[in-house]
Amino acid sequence: MSQIDQDGPPQPPVGHARVVYLGPVAPHWEVHSDFGDPKVIDAFRDRVMARLVLVPPHDPQFRRNRERVVRDAERENLLLDWDLGIPDEGA
Repeated sequence: MSQIDQDGPPQPPVGHARVVYLGPVAPHWEVHSDFGDPKVIDAFRDRVMARLVLVPPHDPQFRRNRERVVRDAERENLLLDWDLGIPDEGA
């Protein structure tokens, strides 16, 4: 059973995170934030980096880990943006 109350009105986001691909040399990723509680953002950043630090976007593991990051952001009620350095192709 989910701990998220699906019956209540949507809550405003508590923060924002942008996951940025830095290129082919590790570390491949950075997480930036425009607003939100620094403790929440830092904890989210730590989890994102644990999932993505050595996984470039062309790696097959990236798709699974990206979905985990998206679900994590939804649970935390964070706005999430991705900057892969390429036009979004429906990924």
